[in-house]
Amino acid sequence: MLQLRPFEGLGHANHGWLDAHHHFSFAEYHDAQRMHWGNLRVWNDDLIAAGSGFPPHPHRDMEIITYVREGAISHQDSLGNKGRTEAGDVQVMSAGSGIVHSEYNLEDVDTRIFQIWIVPERTGEAPQWGSRPFPKGERGEGFVTLASGRAGDEDSLQIRTDARLVAATLRAGETAEYRFEAARRGYLVPAKGLVEINGLRAKARDGVAIEQEEVLRVTAVEDSEIVLVDVA
Repeated sequence: MLQLRPFEGLGHANHGWLDAHHHFSFAEYHDAQRMHWGNLRVWNDDLIAAGSGFPPHPHRDMEIITYVREGAISHQDSLGNKGRTEAGDVQVMSAGSGIVHSEYNLEDVDTRIFQIWIVPERTGEAPQWGSRPFPKGERGEGFVTLASGRAGDEDSLQIRTDARLVAATLRAGETAEYRFEAARRGYLVPAKGLVEINGLRAKARDGVAIEQEEVLRVTAVEDSEIVLVDVA
């Protein structure tokens, strides 16, 4: 079963420096029907203005994945980590027992990100942060695993939960397939383009909630970039 969640119907908050759209309840946006999807808790579609960002703030016991769509984001945290994550790349922060971090757009252009929060299986562990480049032009065919806590995905960025983040870059007419194990759910968002998912069309920044689907066939109607989370 597929449920389309059009971009126009998402929660929205424009703070000037931050233009945020929420696929699930977050901050001042509350929808009792969109509190989570399995262990996926947050999917925010953020535009961060040049020279602005999130000042230092705390997190605890959450797996936070940032997928940079355009521009770059600069991270700094209380563990001493510093990093700049560019478009197409991914950073993961396991908040664990507690961490304070900041994220700024230090570029001279706007930055667009997906920030995805997934509830961890293990709580109270030592916090950690990591990032990794995944050049769009080098991803090859089909879906590429970017971050995962599932067995067999050790080559990806590691998270502390039963979930997997994958992405695909498709030219018009190309198709990528993803297989779900029994009782798994998925949530897919095209970062750009227009795709057909098992017969359902979704445009850039729409959300598609997925359950009871064994095989997902995603065909690009036009050149597209797709991000998908497989969750328990």
